Amino acid sequence: MIISDKQHEANRRNAQHSHGPTTPEGKAAVRLNALTYGLRARSTILPDEDPEEYKRLWASLETEWQPQTCTERIYLEQMSTSQWLLARVANGENDIYLKVTSAEQQLALLDRVRVQRTSLERSFTSALRELQRLQKERRGRPQTKPAQPVKNEPTQTAHRPSVEPPDYLMSDAADTATPDSR
Repeated sequence: MIISDKQHEANRRNAQHSHGPTTPEGKAAVRLNALTYGLRARSTILPDEDPEEYKRLWASLETEWQPQTCTERIYLEQMSTSQWLLARVANGENDIYLKVTSAEQQLALLDRVRVQRTSLERSFTSALRELQRLQKERRGRPQTKPAQPVKNEPTQTAHRPSVEPPDYLMSDAADTATPDSR
């Protein structure tokens, strides 16, 4: 929807009056408003979670699957993140049973948890299948040796040095949750 220049200017002037919450309670209430969660969050670890646990989960999956390519590492990260978030969902479900007394609210929240759990399980399974497919495909390919230059022919590498692409690095799990500024 396109707004008029007059409306845009009015919005800009009104925004100058907003300064956000000023009390400690108000600031605490909104501190995670812009936090994104899920597979593409800037940080998977929330402030009250142990980053070392996530690193152990990642290391365990990495040891089991031994990814060899960037794509394999991406699928492994998807599996790791999905599993981490599934554990968080399970904790949230437990909190709902313990802290929400209204049956109507409990059912609504548990339904949302069910949807989220299903989505995360599907994400894990999808990444697992793709990782298995890629590794099977990679193992089935014949190992090719680099071509040997013909004698008496100058090699092209002297003019164009080969530069290996950097290894894929998983986002640092030690970061704390940061609001998404998109």
